[in-house]
Amino acid sequence: MPRLFGTDGVRGLANRDLTVGLALELAQASATVFDQGHRADARRRAGRRAVAVVARDPRVSGEFIAAAMAAGFASSGFDVLDAGVIPTPAAAFLIADIDADFGVMVSASHNPAPDNGIKFFASGGTKLPDEVEDRIEAALAWEKLTPVGAGVGRIIRFADAEDRYVVHLLGTLPARLDGIHVVLDCANGAAAGVSPEVFTNAGATVTVIGADPDGMNINDGVGSTHLDNLAKAVLEHGADVGIAHDGDADRCLAVDHEGNIVDGDQIMAILAISMKDRGLLAQNTLVTTVMSNLGLRRAMADNGIDVVETRVGDRYVLEALNERGLNLGGEQSGHVIMADHATTGDGILTGLHLLAEMARSGKSLAELAGVMTVFPQTMVNVRDVDHHSFARDEVLAQAVCDVEAHLGDSGRVLLRASGTEPMVRVMVEAADQLTADRLAHELAGVVRERLGG
Repeated sequence: MPRLFGTDGVRGLANRDLTVGLALELAQASATVFDQGHRADARRRAGRRAVAVVARDPRVSGEFIAAAMAAGFASSGFDVLDAGVIPTPAAAFLIADIDADFGVMVSASHNPAPDNGIKFFASGGTKLPDEVEDRIEAALAWEKLTPVGAGVGRIIRFADAEDRYVVHLLGTLPARLDGIHVVLDCANGAAAGVSPEVFTNAGATVTVIGADPDGMNINDGVGSTHLDNLAKAVLEHGADVGIAHDGDADRCLAVDHEGNIVDGDQIMAILAISMKDRGLLAQNTLVTTVMSNLGLRRAMADNGIDVVETRVGDRYVLEALNERGLNLGGEQSGHVIMADHATTGDGILTGLHLLAEMARSGKSLAELAGVMTVFPQTMVNVRDVDHHSFARDEVLAQAVCDVEAHLGDSGRVLLRASGTEPMVRVMVEAADQLTADRLAHELAGVVRERLGG
């Protein structure tokens, strides 16, 4: 039986894979697991009830899934603070800010509206380690907590949730954004109610697109996975920069004043160099995943910054940050973790600090992004293959070595097995796009030949 939890919580088609019943049971199971922990014992000794925060993005199915989660927690004896529609990083921040014991964010991030998901957070606003997720999955079969009378929890509106988060974000800024005109694309998602307010209060001139969520239009042609509209708006309004979020606002991608995309790797390069120059980059080290562009590694080496690589997934970036005492890391997709201010990727926080560096340095985003040369990168997904055995195939390994020898230090090769389906991802970086395309498809052909059914 496949593991219920994926790389970022539980996801699926709402009301088919992710049902009200499953959401209710997951809340009850997670409450049962928490009730066995040391923190729960301390709560009981202090005579205090456990507290859970429940939040969601604006997709319509989030209404009944969040309600089911709240019901599951309350029926297990938790008091529930219903934060309503807020970004995922806001939920993580609030859990830590009020010292809640647990929390969930109902969101499918950049996925279309029919999908949904449940992201779990522990006390302190950190994502759960695999072993705790496994315990929750096992607890679906355990006896549930069934307090009665005064033992049941209450569901209370978290009235100042958004205000607390806005104050927190503004308090992190090293410089005001006066004189910068930014176009914000809120993906018709959770950022719509927060991001424009924050950037305006920080001093920027703000033009907003993708800020009219109706429950079904989240990520629909807008946001960080659809940057064409943002680039067009930046050019039409003569703006200095564009910032795009995804549906739950834990990502940030950017567009410069000429409409050129600035991805997560370039954003990390800008922030890392700025933080190093100001003595703020812990151990002068940046954490990235294996998918980050070769150009980022070279830019960091040129600026005396070490790089630590992790598996793909912001949770693994966060683990490396915590284990090594580091404070900046992220992914090419725009999940950037600024650990001095957040426990997860925060698209609004990232955008604020990117613009603050423009204000501090007096440089345009295009000038700042010039610290990194982006190597052309081609990804080919080879489906319906034996993805478990690709690492043991000697012929495929030799083919990879041959490509690496051909590229020398002007590119690289990465093969990754999918964790959820029979697929191998082939990625090639090279000095030019034609070479990257040709070599990636050649390797993909070898994968099909060696691992196909």
